[in-house]
Amino acid sequence: MRTAAVNREWTGSIAKATRLRQAGGRNAPFDAACAAGVAFSSYGRNDMPPFPKPRFAFDYFVKEEVAELRKHRTRRGIPPKGNGRLLVATWNIANLGLQQRREQDHRILAEILEWFDLIAIQEVRENFAPLEDICRLLGRHYRLLLSDTAGNDERMAFLYDTRRCTLLEMVGEVSIPPSDLRAIKLPGVAQAFTGFDRNPYLAAFEVGEANSFLVVNVHLYYGSARKRDMDRRALETFAVARWADQQRRSRFSFCREVIALGDFNMPKREASDPIFRALTSKGLELPAHTTEVGSNLASDKHYDQIAFFPGQTKNCFKQMGVFDFDEVLFKELWESRTKKEYDAYIRYYISDHRLLWMELRV
Repeated sequence: MRTAAVNREWTGSIAKATRLRQAGGRNAPFDAACAAGVAFSSYGRNDMPPFPKPRFAFDYFVKEEVAELRKHRTRRGIPPKGNGRLLVATWNIANLGLQQRREQDHRILAEILEWFDLIAIQEVRENFAPLEDICRLLGRHYRLLLSDTAGNDERMAFLYDTRRCTLLEMVGEVSIPPSDLRAIKLPGVAQAFTGFDRNPYLAAFEVGEANSFLVVNVHLYYGSARKRDMDRRALETFAVARWADQQRRSRFSFCREVIALGDFNMPKREASDPIFRALTSKGLELPAHTTEVGSNLASDKHYDQIAFFPGQTKNCFKQMGVFDFDEVLFKELWESRTKKEYDAYIRYYISDHRLLWMELRV
């Protein structure tokens, strides 16, 4: 092993996305920022910049890399799509729309995404045209939902296979009313909760005739490892857990089966971790992984999680794991360059996060 509030359903028209990327389109300033290698913000902030573009060239054959990915998929126990199962995934694809990925990189991303029925994606930047390109590669049966931009000019998105999932009437964001802000508090945390940096994005889906789920896509605040930033992250996490608990208890809830998934920026999946404690404080459970590797490239963090309550979803749960694509991608690059250079290439053209997936019986 190598250790180390806009909702838009994709209609299949890539021509429109191409026009938006042309000079004079609404993404033109953003594309100029990409070319300059800096982050662009419509809010006038100096947001977190993208990963630096590698200074060396490396080309690859998509067909060969896809073959390696498919073999590794089998080793990692990811089953094929089929009746009686729902394959759910979450993936933070680093700065998608800001880092200058090429068509072959989009094909690699599309290959992995196509294995799943429903995918929550984080770090889609203001320019969402690259995600539309990826959706086009998946075929006309895939649809795309997008949130508006928020902190760091990021969107969240859902990709779903319409042959397997039906979008229901509820799509929106988790927003805590001002009158409830004081209720978001934790022992040992003195600072007040003032709201999310990026409101969690939610959508309800039906699978078959008897299964419906309210899926909540999160990318919680990171900041730094300092206590104040960790406390803010813990408060955001608790706000998600509290909201999910209210949904499952309310007699007016659209759907009581809540799945919270995404990038929680959780350092460790253990009781000593404050983010873990906040997430599980209202009864959400984090099932064990079949692959005991972290969701970051260094394998030492558990940032990405899937959580649900005891009940129908737990009864449907079969298995969950991390897909460590970096274990098999770009073998020639791994053998010819340093680990630092390899990681820089993977972070820029693929991602610094690994995909987390779950199988449900439906």
